[in-house]
Amino acid sequence: MQTGEATQKPLESVEDNNTHDPSGHELIEIFGAREHNLKNVDLTLPRNKLVVFTGISGSGKSSLAFDTIYAEGQRRYMESFSAYARSFIGELERPDVDKINGLSPVISIEQKTTSKNPRSTVGTVTEVYDFMRLLFARASEAYSYKTGNKMVRQSEDQIIDHILENHDGKKLIILAPVIKGRKGHYRELFTQIRKMGFTRVRVDGELMEMQPKMQVDRYKTHDIEIVIDRVLVKPADRYRIGQSVKNALQHGKGLMMLQHEDDSVSHFSQHLMDPETGLSYDEPAPNSFSFNSPYGACPQCNGLGVIEEITDESVIPDPSLSISRGGLAPLGEYRDIWIFKKIQSILKKHGFSITTPLKDLPEPILHLLLRGDSVPVAVDSVKHPGTKWKTKFEGIISFLEKQRESGSDKVRKWVEEFTITNTCPSCNGDRLKKESLHFKFGGKNIAELARLDIFHLGQWFDTVEENISDRQKVIAQEVLKEIRKRVGFLLGVGLDYLHLNRPLRTLSGGEAQRIRLATQIGTQLVGVLYILDEPSIGLHQRDNIKLIQALKDLRDLGNTVIVVEHDRDMMLESDFIIDIGPGAGRHGGQIVAAGSPQKLMADNSLTARYLQGKVTIAIPEQRREGNGKSLTLTGASGHNLKNVNLKLPLGKFICITGVSGSGKSTLIHDTLFPILNQHFFRSRKEPLSYKKVKGLEDIDKVIEVDQSPIGRTPRSNPATYTGVFTDIRALFAELPEAKIRGYKPGRFSFNVKGGRCETCEGAGMRVIEMDFLPDVHVPCETCKGKRYNRETLEVRFKGKSISDVLDMTVEQAVEFFDNQPKIRRKIQTLNDVGLGYITLGQHATTLSGGEAQRVKLSTELSKRDTGKTLYILDEPTTGLHFQDIQHLLDVLNRLVDKGNTVLVIEHNMDVVKVADHIVDLGPEGGDKGGNIVAKGTPEEVISKSDSYTAQFLKIEMQR
Repeated sequence: MQTGEATQKPLESVEDNNTHDPSGHELIEIFGAREHNLKNVDLTLPRNKLVVFTGISGSGKSSLAFDTIYAEGQRRYMESFSAYARSFIGELERPDVDKINGLSPVISIEQKTTSKNPRSTVGTVTEVYDFMRLLFARASEAYSYKTGNKMVRQSEDQIIDHILENHDGKKLIILAPVIKGRKGHYRELFTQIRKMGFTRVRVDGELMEMQPKMQVDRYKTHDIEIVIDRVLVKPADRYRIGQSVKNALQHGKGLMMLQHEDDSVSHFSQHLMDPETGLSYDEPAPNSFSFNSPYGACPQCNGLGVIEEITDESVIPDPSLSISRGGLAPLGEYRDIWIFKKIQSILKKHGFSITTPLKDLPEPILHLLLRGDSVPVAVDSVKHPGTKWKTKFEGIISFLEKQRESGSDKVRKWVEEFTITNTCPSCNGDRLKKESLHFKFGGKNIAELARLDIFHLGQWFDTVEENISDRQKVIAQEVLKEIRKRVGFLLGVGLDYLHLNRPLRTLSGGEAQRIRLATQIGTQLVGVLYILDEPSIGLHQRDNIKLIQALKDLRDLGNTVIVVEHDRDMMLESDFIIDIGPGAGRHGGQIVAAGSPQKLMADNSLTARYLQGKVTIAIPEQRREGNGKSLTLTGASGHNLKNVNLKLPLGKFICITGVSGSGKSTLIHDTLFPILNQHFFRSRKEPLSYKKVKGLEDIDKVIEVDQSPIGRTPRSNPATYTGVFTDIRALFAELPEAKIRGYKPGRFSFNVKGGRCETCEGAGMRVIEMDFLPDVHVPCETCKGKRYNRETLEVRFKGKSISDVLDMTVEQAVEFFDNQPKIRRKIQTLNDVGLGYITLGQHATTLSGGEAQRVKLSTELSKRDTGKTLYILDEPTTGLHFQDIQHLLDVLNRLVDKGNTVLVIEHNMDVVKVADHIVDLGPEGGDKGGNIVAKGTPEEVISKSDSYTAQFLKIEMQR
């Protein structure tokens, strides 16, 4: 279908489907979009509607939604800045489009923008934690961490009244504390006190007359108070007592003390204070509860909740070994070097040798080896036989800690191998200092609330008024309203199982996107164009309804919502669908169909045929039997897992399912994968707690294939990642012309000097920096974008230079290298996974997550396999159209047919229904999850009534 026809179609449906828009624009009109593979697309979209862009992977959906509509909206926003401001920001490149009318301010909510910072948590990014900090600073009650007593604050008048009422007729000494529990000689302080006219002080509980040049022992801790007045309490002396109290509070910075006749002391404070021990807290402020501020963070872990330490176990992994056999891991086996000579001398002095197993050495000797000693040890000199050097031994762990602080990057990386991350013993992972943890609101401190999942947090805030005083209700009223609103938005997008302390970097792309969506709904903006990239990733079918409703709420506020999505429910619930295709890469970039879901269903496009059920992903007639062996994990209890026993039959296609937050990633990524990784590859990542694992001998390696980019620079491409480029360069080096010229494979690399164009250093492009205009990427004027110099390009194979080969699509390359089996095998697997449309030299940064994952899969497929490998994939259908899922399943089935085991964590029912074995976790997310609720073949699972997966799988299998 031509683009011209497609444009007319949406216009009809727009007219009858659109409500009046206050901005005066009823439509968004795009003319001549040519970004990436788009073929001069003209398109009209309705405003204030939920619009879905769909189409097979690589067809041009993101090019139209993000690289055209979003890029132009962002550029226009930047244009509104002054030229002076723009010179600092840098300008955005204009997308390749003739004109866009009716464009609102745009906000993009993508998956890739998650923060890797350990200080970013769900609470900080949604602002719920910020409001809670304000609530605790203004409305909480303080308790003493020493006695548990409620802290009190007293005014000047209250203190005077207390003295007159309770101490009438008694002798009192009024004291102003100036030093509390600190070391020093304080000579200057005593001089200062004398100059102020005071004649007595109380030092460490003892009253002293002021002396010239008075000082105390600088190496001991001291308490010093100024004696302000000595009084016999009488009501007639109220003025004198009042002046003394005022004086004492002024010098004591809000604190004062009374010494009674029996030498006992009572404490008073204008700040928060424990009347029993005199412990006082600073006035709480919002930053007192922030783990990102020095005023609130735990001083030991600096607010991270964990500390990285080098432990005895990480330095001595196997105590049965001796030092000479490599028992001290950082040193390795015995060599004739200085440090071993030192250790030899220490052991010899205590009657042991370096061949003694470490487990047989007494505790004090081990402590000396690891932590060091200040006593010098005599070591035989190598250069001067018969003489000894006296030298101190600082200890292995002490040495490693010093290197971690001040060593080079390479050394620090080496030290990391012996570093273990543990919960901070000071704050127990709560991130805050102990004073901050003793402010309570409604009976809970802020860290206890941050540990609750969003569902229980919402419940707690709904009923908190029953547990607080009337004064607290008045202060907290507005803040509680804001917190409840934001918690409600998070519940609305299906994130009830997350807790506020959860670091943002541990969330899936879909979860992070839904958090940002909840934040955007909270801003209540109107007239904005939102563009979302597959928000349904990582979401179980059960929670999909909530997400669709959240997007509709955003639309009903008066916004236009564009969603790039492959989810069947989302398409059918939308107001308008645009199907881009018909193929991928250069075979796509056209509008295949556009209109309401009903209109699309009547069409004959590939997407429409899948939605109508004319084309389906077939359920296999027979499930595989497997090889009869199994991998068993017993007693997994990390995070929310409830002592789970997992049995995986080998030689099958296995699917792990369950609602979001039920424990799938905890079980596979954080428990099973680290166990296997440690066993096969000596990885140092510790698995979460489990009892035992059986069946490791039946697999020979584990491979995790995720959606992270294959490279972060334009120099990475599918040819270099799969390793086929090495073979292609070797082929070119074997050509007669190359041999005559003496070229080696390195000559054909664009990353090293020799064969590459030195003007652009093998990038093919040059960046021209403009002061007030965007940086312009222009093809290199020397090599015209070919990356290589003229001499290298003169070597040709079948008439094609090395640059021509990089510009070939995978489909073309399969034919071109037909008689080169080694090269053809690797390129063929790229074609088999449905990537025939990408070029061999395509920049890695331009590949989508789904494409990057399939490049990795094809790399694994092209290797010679043993048939005993376990492959782990986490949601491989991300970014994939129905047709792409079929390609992916063909690839995975090939792996299983060779005898391997494929383990997939997946929500997509098209994948779940073709699995040989399903393990369903649940029944709910968070604390209500962590159990296996169903397992077996899909036919066995759908009979389970308490499994949400079973209910949706049943509908899918009946289709």
